[in-house]
Amino acid sequence: PEGAKEIADALKVNTSLTLLDLCENGIGPDGAKEIADALKVNSSLIELDLGWNKIALEGVKEIADALKFNTSLTSLSLKSNELGHEEAKEVADALRINTSLTEILLGYNYLGPEGAREIADALKVSTSLTSLHLGSNHIE
Repeated sequence: PEGAKEIADALKVNTSLTLLDLCENGIGPDGAKEIADALKVNSSLIELDLGWNKIALEGVKEIADALKFNTSLTSLSLKSNELGHEEAKEVADALRINTSLTEILLGYNYLGPEGAREIADALKVSTSLTSLHLGSNHIE
C-alpha cells in the first residue's frame, strides 16, 4: 500500500497532526504495519481511525505492538475489520500496557464470547480506558 507508506513516513516527522482518518482505504495488514511503525515514534496524533481496512491478525498485531510504545493516542477505531478472538487478544494485551488510550472502537467485528472475555480481562487492569464500543460483535 503505497499511500499508507507515504502517510506513515510523514507521520514519523510530523509534530502537529492530531487526527488521522484512514477508514475504508483498503490499507490491509501491510498498510497497518506502516502506520504502526509511525505510531511508535509519533507523539502528536491523538485520534486514529483504521475502520473498514481488512487489516487482519497481522495488522492488528502490529498496531497492538505500537500501542505499547505510543503515549499520545487517546482514540483508536478498528471498526469493521473482520476481527475475531485472536485479534481481540492482541488488542487486550496492548490495553493492559497502554496508559493513554481512553476510547477504542471495536464494533462490527466478530469478537464473539472468547474475544469479549479477552477484552474484559484487560479492562480489569486498564487505568485509562473510559469508552469501549463493542456493538455488533456476536458476544452473546
